[in-house]
Amino acid sequence: MPAAAAAPLPFLFCLLPLLFLQHATAQTTHDVGDSTGWTVPPSGAAFYSDWAAKNTFSVGDSLRFAFTTGSHSVLKVSSKESFDGCKFENGNGDIMTTGPATVPLNSTGMHYFVCTIGPHCSLGQKVAINVGSTAAGGPMSPPLPAAQSPPPSPSSANALAATLYLTFSAVLMALF
Repeated sequence: MPAAAAAPLPFLFCLLPLLFLQHATAQTTHDVGDSTGWTVPPSGAAFYSDWAAKNTFSVGDSLRFAFTTGSHSVLKVSSKESFDGCKFENGNGDIMTTGPATVPLNSTGMHYFVCTIGPHCSLGQKVAINVGSTAAGGPMSPPLPAAQSPPPSPSSANALAATLYLTFSAVLMALF
């Protein structure tokens, strides 16, 4: 093989494991309500809770609320009571009125979002999200008290990334 053609090969083998590592740590943007978007739910008040139950949310993910500017809004409220009663005075931050709105999920636990336009919240345009610390596994359970928390287990995505990195590194070292 000519020397000019062989030079990019080691470079390619070095970059390939890094690409796998990047993919394993990528976060997810969840479109709230999927194709329905953020609107008064056409199928009833359980629509957004059913949607949330089908998804797994992790720290670092984000929620994308797709709505028409002026027709809907998004406000994060601080408690389940405010969420259940559609009480907006206990909001965390500003009301987002420009759609689509993206909200990062920066902490574990329950996060509550409502629409503040007219009766939309009481008609079911609200969603409660349970955010876990990792993307591994299925639906998240409520967090345990700090004294009872087990040590964190490695994420399967991180284990896969480490395995791929070591495999490609060994192949690279064997070639040279």
